[in-house]
Amino acid sequence: MLAEWLAGGPLVADGAWGTEFQKLGLAAGESPDSWNLDRPGLVEQVARGYVEAGSRIILTNTFRANRFCFSGRIAEINRAGVEISKRAAAGSALVFASMGPSGKLLVSGDVSGGELRDAFSEQAAALAAAGPDALLIETISDLEEARIALGAALETGLPVIVSFVFDTGKNKDRTMMGDRPEQVAEAMESEGASGVGANCGVGIEAAAPICARLRASCSLPIWIKPNAGLPEVLPGGEIRYRATPEGFASHIPALLEAGASFLGGCCGSDPGFIRAITPVVNQCA
Repeated sequence: MLAEWLAGGPLVADGAWGTEFQKLGLAAGESPDSWNLDRPGLVEQVARGYVEAGSRIILTNTFRANRFCFSGRIAEINRAGVEISKRAAAGSALVFASMGPSGKLLVSGDVSGGELRDAFSEQAAALAAAGPDALLIETISDLEEARIALGAALETGLPVIVSFVFDTGKNKDRTMMGDRPEQVAEAMESEGASGVGANCGVGIEAAAPICARLRASCSLPIWIKPNAGLPEVLPGGEIRYRATPEGFASHIPALLEAGASFLGGCCGSDPGFIRAITPVVNQCA
């Protein structure tokens, strides 16, 4: 399926959602996923902004919509998240449903493998029931958690991409648990993922080497969505990202050369970033 979508060349994904919600009034500590039910119009506004900016793929506002973050309404929140993004896409963009990490550590015994499997299965089934084009397991820092989440997501029959955060170690090329790009690429391909990638992290400047190592270690399409740099906390608590759309876009040719199949932005990016990278991707395709 992914091969068919990529037949015309690399595809532009969307940018950040959380920082866009903050601009619209999301309070500190408030869950953005609950907006699918409480403020669906604003969620659709964010999704449509990316489609209008040129995104060929948009995600869903379901990153934390699992039983570790919500005690109820899980199926309802996930279903609404997919439905909102499908309305915004209006047939002109694919919808990849977002599944984030559990926030629990297997290594310290915070959660068992069985508990993780049940949680990911529950969310994946709820998302799949609403008809997205694919599932995206993103911002993962633990290869073992990725394996569990992937196994659960594959039960839906949908294509599944798994994306990791590489922001640890001397060269910022390992996950928090010490996993290298080569390890995760080989593991995800062998266990049935349709794509593998990297998102968030320390910024787009560090993304091309990670992308090249993922590309060299598997035959899967590579998903890349870096942050707009590292966040800075200003006086008064405001968070700022220094990267500009033009500066961000200047790194896209290197990422395409490194083998990226899907390109977008993570924290701090917005529709302006997508408008900046779209002509670069299209020109290089």
